[in-house]
Amino acid sequence: MFIVSAVVLAVLAGAWFWGAPADIAPAVDITPTIAAQPILAPSTPPPIFVAEEEVVFDDAEEVYEASEIVEAEEIEYQEPEVPPIEAPTPIEEAPAAPAEAITDDGSFTVVLLINVNMLLQNMDLLHRDKHELVPESGWIFAPQAVTVYEGESVFNVLQREMRRHGIHLATRWTPILNSAYIEAINNIYEFDAGALSGWMYSVNGYFPSFGSSRYLLSDGDVIEWQFTLDLGRDLGGAGVVQEDE
Repeated sequence: MFIVSAVVLAVLAGAWFWGAPADIAPAVDITPTIAAQPILAPSTPPPIFVAEEEVVFDDAEEVYEASEIVEAEEIEYQEPEVPPIEAPTPIEEAPAAPAEAITDDGSFTVVLLINVNMLLQNMDLLHRDKHELVPESGWIFAPQAVTVYEGESVFNVLQREMRRHGIHLATRWTPILNSAYIEAINNIYEFDAGALSGWMYSVNGYFPSFGSSRYLLSDGDVIEWQFTLDLGRDLGGAGVVQEDE
């Protein structure tokens, strides 16, 4: 059996050596031929993307000069002129009350009075701890003739007379308004009887729209301080807002 197999293999080998049968096609190399392509360096861009001019960014000034950017015109800032604050005069001139004549030393007299009549009629709005501060007569300072010197204001007179008679006075200065603010007289403070309550002044029955420290007095003026419960509307000064009261 081994001998037969060897003979068969020998015959086949001889047939392959002397030529393949006509009906068997020789092997063909079917590997495709690829033409060699040039390899471009990564740093070299394709020809279509090559810039016409080389732009150098190292010198920023030269790049900006080469451009056609129009620079905005610079406008010099100037501080606005703020006029100085001057003490205004009363809008109306009320008739002067009878008083003594001006003396040789430049002093004259005015009438000063302070009342809480409106508060006396509405004691339920005031905290009970402060009821004792409200006089039954309504007068914290009954009408009195007081001496005033030339150039003094309503505030100057109030401050001096309260100190002279030992009556509590709380004030603060407001630089932006160049004016004094009256917080309390006789320990009765603004807002003690509501959000619209506080101290207001009038001169000869007129309620100025500016602060007491900016009202210069004249001979015979009648100064009245009152405690309002409704921004002066309950006192006859409707619509008047005094910048320091």
